[in-house]
Amino acid sequence: MTLWFTRPGAEPVAFRFADRVRHGAREAVSELARLGLPAEIISGDGPQAVDAVARAAGVAEWRAGASPEDKAARIQALRAAGAKPLMVGDGLNDAAALALAHVSASPGSATDIAQTASDIVLQRAGLSALPGAVVLARRAQRVARQNIALSFGYNVIAVPLAVVGLATPLIAAVVMATSSLVVILNALRVGKEA
Repeated sequence: MTLWFTRPGAEPVAFRFADRVRHGAREAVSELARLGLPAEIISGDGPQAVDAVARAAGVAEWRAGASPEDKAARIQALRAAGAKPLMVGDGLNDAAALALAHVSASPGSATDIAQTASDIVLQRAGLSALPGAVVLARRAQRVARQNIALSFGYNVIAVPLAVVGLATPLIAAVVMATSSLVVILNALRVGKEA
């Protein structure tokens, strides 16, 4: 972006501004691609600026000159195609798209409205925490499914035994407490593996 400063009787002076790529962006984009999440940039900035940022971050697909409505429409199009888009944004113009995304994130330096619209606010500088958040979320989802299966299995076996009188109330209580303990211990694995 270029701004011109001028005053009467003097030559105009150009001030050129360029966006810097956030710390860890290239690594985060690469790691997200490895996790099956290809990246694209949709920005309101001009084509030269967006191209430079896309090259620096290692993003092949980009679009410049996008309005907030364009960003929201892209998220809606991805969802309509069956995708579960992860949107990362930091500005006022990103808020609608962040709210529409399946999952959204913003850096700690983002505007208040972007942070409010996001599911995740990255407290560390840069984007390096984002792939780790995806891995942790996937692990938590896997453990939650295991816990549902464990609970379902307990109920399929224990409830009929109790109904027909093959399990005393004491045995049923011990088995129920044990199954609850197994579910809790399984859930605690998520934090230890992170």
